[in-house]
Amino acid sequence: MTTLAPDASNPGAVRGRPPAALFALTVFASAALVFLVEPMVAKLVLPRLGGSPSVWNTSLAFFQAALLAGYGYAHALQRLRSLRAQALTHGAALLLAAVALPLRINELVGPPSSNHPTLWLLGVLAVSIGAPFAVLSATAPLVQAWHARTFGEGEESEPYVLYAASNLGSLLALLAYPLIVEPGFTLHAQRFGWSGGYFAFILLMAGLALSVIRAGDGRAQAAPHAAAVAPISWGDRLIWVGLAAIPSSLMLGVTTYITTDVASAPFLWVLPLALYLLTFIIAFQARPIISRDLTLILQAAALAACVAILPFTNASFALQLPVHLIAFFLTALMCHQALVARRPDPARLTEFYFWMSLGGVVGGSFNAFLAPVIFDNVWEYPLVLVLSCFARPWGDWKIDRITWAMLILGVLGGLATPVLNTFVAPHTFARPFVAGFTQIEAFGMAVRVAIGVAVICAFMVRSRALFFFALIAVLSMGADAAANRSDTTRSWRSFFGVLHQSETQVPALGGPVRMLAHGTTLHGAQALTAPWNCNPLVYYAQSSPIGQVFLAQEREKAALRIGAVGLGTGSVSAYVRPGDRLTFFEIDPLVIKLSSDPSHFSYTTRCAKAPVAYVLGDARLTLARQPRDIFDVLLIDAFSSDAVPTHLLTVQAVQGYLTHLKPDGVLILHLSNRNLELNGPAQAVARAAGGVALIQHYRPGPKQDLGGWPSPEDAVIVARSPAGLARFAHDPRWQATDPNRVAPWTDDYTNLFGALWRSLKQKFDPDAKR
Repeated sequence: MTTLAPDASNPGAVRGRPPAALFALTVFASAALVFLVEPMVAKLVLPRLGGSPSVWNTSLAFFQAALLAGYGYAHALQRLRSLRAQALTHGAALLLAAVALPLRINELVGPPSSNHPTLWLLGVLAVSIGAPFAVLSATAPLVQAWHARTFGEGEESEPYVLYAASNLGSLLALLAYPLIVEPGFTLHAQRFGWSGGYFAFILLMAGLALSVIRAGDGRAQAAPHAAAVAPISWGDRLIWVGLAAIPSSLMLGVTTYITTDVASAPFLWVLPLALYLLTFIIAFQARPIISRDLTLILQAAALAACVAILPFTNASFALQLPVHLIAFFLTALMCHQALVARRPDPARLTEFYFWMSLGGVVGGSFNAFLAPVIFDNVWEYPLVLVLSCFARPWGDWKIDRITWAMLILGVLGGLATPVLNTFVAPHTFARPFVAGFTQIEAFGMAVRVAIGVAVICAFMVRSRALFFFALIAVLSMGADAAANRSDTTRSWRSFFGVLHQSETQVPALGGPVRMLAHGTTLHGAQALTAPWNCNPLVYYAQSSPIGQVFLAQEREKAALRIGAVGLGTGSVSAYVRPGDRLTFFEIDPLVIKLSSDPSHFSYTTRCAKAPVAYVLGDARLTLARQPRDIFDVLLIDAFSSDAVPTHLLTVQAVQGYLTHLKPDGVLILHLSNRNLELNGPAQAVARAAGGVALIQHYRPGPKQDLGGWPSPEDAVIVARSPAGLARFAHDPRWQATDPNRVAPWTDDYTNLFGALWRSLKQKFDPDAKR
C-alpha cells in the first residue's frame, strides 16, 4: 500500500489562509482511519472463512485497489477549478459513503462461499467498507492540492509536513491496533468507535474546506504545467511500476510465511505493513537515516541469508521471523530509494505517484489473485525475492578475475546441495562415519558448508546485479533441494492453503506410507500395504488421546454419532463401525476431493464401515445449524498448516459445541502446535464455557503402537458434566486441567502473542509449565 508522496510545488500566497496545522491534522486523521480499519475489517470477516491466512492478503490487495481508486478520484476532482466545487463534491461523497456505516459485515452478498471465497470476500469488502475507504484515501492528495493553492512561494517545507503527518498517522494507527485497540476494546466497540471517528472526520474536513474557500477561491497562482517539463517515457513508467510492485508483493509474501504456521491475526498482519510504511518514510526523507549505499550492503547480506534458510521450515521460528522481516524491510527500502532516485520534476509528481500506486496494486494482486491460480505452491515469495536482485545497481561490464572466481565458486556451492541430496542422502545412515560424526550428521554438515559458500560468494558479487541474481537463484534452488528430503508426489493449492502429498518408507507398516501435509504440517497419513492400510496413523493412532476417546466410547455404545471439524486424510473414518454415523465439517472443497478419492486416500471410502457425510463451510457456522444433543464424540481438529483459526477455540465456540453433545458426549480439542502454546487458553475456555475438562500430553515411546506410527500430541477433552468424563477420570494418562493460568479466549478477545511467547519460553526452557 502506497503512502502520500511529497509535492514540492508551491503556488502563490493567499491572504487569510488557514493554519498549516489544520492541513496536517486532517491528513493525519484520514491516514489513521484508513490504516486502522484495515486490520479491523479483516478481523471481522476472518471467522467467516475459517481463519484462513489468505483473508488478510486478499483484503490487503482490495485495500490497495481502493486506495488507487481514491487517488484517481482526487486527481479527477482537480478538473474542477473552483475550490468551492471541489469541497461540495467531496463533502457529498463523504456523506454518501457513510451509508455503509456503522462498520459491519454487510450481508448483501450472501453467506460465505467455500467454492468461490475470493469473489465472496471481495464483494463483502466492496459493500461493507469500499466507499468509505476510497473516499478517505482521497484526502491526502486532495488536501495537498488545496495546500498548494493556498500557500505561496518560498514555503517549500510545508508539503513535507503533510507527508510526515500522513505517514505518522498511518504508522501510529497500525501499531495501535494490535497493542491498544484489539486487546482493549471489543469488536462491537471497535466498529462503532471507528464509525464515530469517520463522522468526526467529516466535520474536520468541512472545517478545512470552509477555511480554504474563505482564503480565496482560485486566486492563487497556477501550478507549473506538466507540459512545460520534459516528458516521461513509458520505460520510466514501467520501471516505477516494477520498483513499487516488488515491495508490495514481498509484503504479502512474508505475511503469508508468518501467518501460515502461526495464526492469521492482526498483531502478525501489521508487522510487514508497518515495515513497508517505514521504508517510505525513510526513502522520502531529505537526509535518510539509512543511506542508499548502506542499504545495498545490508540488503545483499539479508537477502542471501533469507533465501538460504527459507525452505528449512523446521528451523526455529525465533530465528526465521527476524531474518525474513529484515530481508523484506531492506529489499523494500532498496526499491523505494531507487524510486526516489528516479523521481521526476515536481510538476510530474502526481503522475509519478499514480504509477507508484499502480505498482503496489500490481504486486499485491499478483500474490492475492494470480499466484494461487498459476502456482501449486507458494512460489511467488522466493520468486520475487530472487527477482528483486534486478533492482540493484548493475555495475559496468569490466569484470575482474576475483568476481568470476566468486561466481563460479558460488554456483558450485549452490549446485552441490541437490547433488548431495540426490546421490549421497539415500545412502546415509545413523552409523559412525568420521571424527565421532554419524553419516547423517556428516551429510548435514556438508550441506551447510555448501550453502554457506554460496551465501558468501553471492555477497561478494553484490555490486553486479546480474551476477548477484544468478547466485541467489542457484542458492534458492539448492537450499530447496537440501530442505526437501521427502518424496513429494503432488501439490495442490486453494484459497485455504497448499496441500502436499508425499510418500515415505515405514518398515513397521509394511513399507510405503502416503502422507498429506497442509503447508508445512502433517495432517494425516495412510499405509499403502495390507493389513495396515486401514490403521489410523499419527495423531489418530489407537494409542493417541484421540484414539483413546474413540475406543472408550466404542466400548460403551453399539452405535456412535461422530462429528469431526477438519477432514485431513479422513483418518478417524477408520473408527467408524456398522451403525455409526460420521459427519466431517470441512471448509476446503479441495480437501474433500482428495480424501474421498481412493487413488489418494481411502479411509473414508474403503475403511469406514458406514457412510461418511460432509458439510462444506466454516465449522462455527455449519455446526450451529446442527440439532442439539446429537454427538457422542465431537473432534475439533481444524488447523491450516500450524495456523490456528482462533474463532474455533473461544468460549462462545466451545459453548456452542457443548450444546451439540449428548449429555455423556465428549468434545476433543486437538492442540498440537509447533509455534503456539494452546493448552493454557483451551483449559481456561473449557471452564469458562461451563464444561469439565481433562488434558493429556502424549509422548509415544520408540516401540509404542508401531502399527499406528503415533506422533506427540496435546489434547483436551471436555464434557457437559463430570459424568461425561467418568471413564477417563481414573486413567493416569489424563490429568486435571489448570484453568487459571491464562485468560480464556472469547470472540472479542484472543491473545496469540501470549501463546507465541509461552511457546518460545518452553522451547528455551523445557521445564516450563505446559
